[in-house]
Amino acid sequence: MTGFNRGDVVVVDLGMAAKTRPCVVVSIGSLDHQRNMSVVVPMTTEIRGGECEVDFPKPAWLRQESVVNVLGIAGVDNARIERRIAAFPADKMKEIESVLKRILGLEPAKM
Repeated sequence: MTGFNRGDVVVVDLGMAAKTRPCVVVSIGSLDHQRNMSVVVPMTTEIRGGECEVDFPKPAWLRQESVVNVLGIAGVDNARIERRIAAFPADKMKEIESVLKRILGLEPAKM
C-alpha cells in the first residue's frame, strides 16, 4: 500500500498468528529505492510499564488501551501495510523518536 507518511498509524500484517496490528510508521518515505519497505513500531495491549513503551490517549478506533512498543521496531514490505488509520499525535511521535535515539545509541550518553 502507498498513501501513508511518517507518523501515520497503519494496519500491518506482521506475519504473526495470521493477525494484523496497528503500527506507527517511523521511517521516511522512499527509504530505499531498491526495496519497497517501511520501518514501523507496533502498538500492543500488553502494557508492562517498560522504558521502551510510549503511552498515548486511547483513540476511538482502538478497542482497548494500548501502548507503542518501540522495542518491536521492524522493517516491513509495504505490501503488508493494509491501510492507513490516522495520524499519530505529534507530541507522542516525539516520545517515540526519543526512545529510538536512546535504544539505537543515537544520542550522547548522560553522565
